[in-house]
Amino acid sequence: MNDLDDFRAALRQPPDEPFAEPDLAAIMAGGTRIRRRRRVLTGAAGIAASAAVVLVFVFAVQLRQPAPAPVAQPPAPVPAESTTAALPAEQPMGDVIGTGIRTGRGEIVFFARAVALPELPDIHFGLVAGFRSGETLQSVLMTNEYRGSDRSFGFHATDGGELSGNEVIPVFGYFAGQAARITTTVHGKTVEASLARWTADPNVVVFWFDPVAVPNSAVLTPLIAYDAAGKRLTK
Repeated sequence: MNDLDDFRAALRQPPDEPFAEPDLAAIMAGGTRIRRRRRVLTGAAGIAASAAVVLVFVFAVQLRQPAPAPVAQPPAPVPAESTTAALPAEQPMGDVIGTGIRTGRGEIVFFARAVALPELPDIHFGLVAGFRSGETLQSVLMTNEYRGSDRSFGFHATDGGELSGNEVIPVFGYFAGQAARITTTVHGKTVEASLARWTADPNVVVFWFDPVAVPNSAVLTPLIAYDAAGKRLTK
């Protein structure tokens, strides 16, 4: 037997260990947990996570099935002249909060929007960042708690510090409690947040930072809240 015969014989040998079939139930269960958490934080992220799970499932199944015969596809639809990644507009809860930060897409604003998910019984609203131009609101990012209560004492739903198109969404969030001042430290310097009380619940304070002073959430030290008398409310 020559080298070529040895090689062919080796190819015909069964593997030492059989290939393990993918645990599709575990894959889908894990994907559901990730998808749920991301969807309630940002709509775009939820869609991306969902697509990823579907791709994993399809790939696992196709490993065990022969490739289907090609099927003629209808022509792709012509895209609209302009599209937007903004979340669907919904009625704000309480007043829209203007930041005074003007951009080419309008003023950056924040507002609350209802959340109603059976797996989050104590989460009733999320905080939306977007743009206001005239009477038009464009939502670009929504964040909310995904465990516990949305109005338990302390800081909640801190997010932002990222680009939407060419515009920077400020780092923002809200504090449940009677905060009159909120600060953080960036590179050893104390930075004050801008504050606005939520008209739907005066015990909730929305805060945001100047994007120049706080470019993203990674540079934040722990946030600190103070009451009107200057007493520190958080550790």
